[in-house]
Amino acid sequence: MICRIIFFIFFAAVISCTHQRYKNPHIKIETSYGDIEVELFPDNAPQSVHAFLQYVDSGLYRNSSFYRVLKEENQPSAALKSEVIQGGIWQTNYKKGISLPGIPHETTKQTGLSHTNGTISLARTTPGTASSEFFICVGDQPVYDFGGGANPDGQGYAAFGKVVSGMKVVKEIHQQPENGEAFYPVIKIINIVRI
Repeated sequence: MICRIIFFIFFAAVISCTHQRYKNPHIKIETSYGDIEVELFPDNAPQSVHAFLQYVDSGLYRNSSFYRVLKEENQPSAALKSEVIQGGIWQTNYKKGISLPGIPHETTKQTGLSHTNGTISLARTTPGTASSEFFICVGDQPVYDFGGGANPDGQGYAAFGKVVSGMKVVKEIHQQPENGEAFYPVIKIINIVRI
């Protein structure tokens, strides 16, 4: 009887630990080059994280891609230089992408986050137009912060998480062949899932 009680206590503790593995949600970006684990920051960027996790949970990123790359050498000489890989459903499910509602813009001034090495952030045109497309910083990229100058409106981009494992994969993807700013061929994202 005592052995059974100890077993059930141990089993309950294991179950509890697996559901409470992290303080913040973590996702895994499964690519043809390996996996990238990202911690998301809902306390800082609640709307961005909520929308992104809804897309993840719905399976939106299954068979998507990294399709854009910025490297110092593929940008005009007068441009503010930055280094990122950008992905989402733009190349694989464009019609779905343009049908998604915009996410309210959470600036780095509001969130206290910044575009340091490994930061994941929402791609956008004007504030409030971000949806499924995202980018990951390769190296520190302060031009994407509020007032940083990467976008003429000065509002920056909505950082909402950071790579905690797999930066080697990010850097390997970043070095793949491109045509201008487009990966050629695109880098397959098998899926993005919660872990």
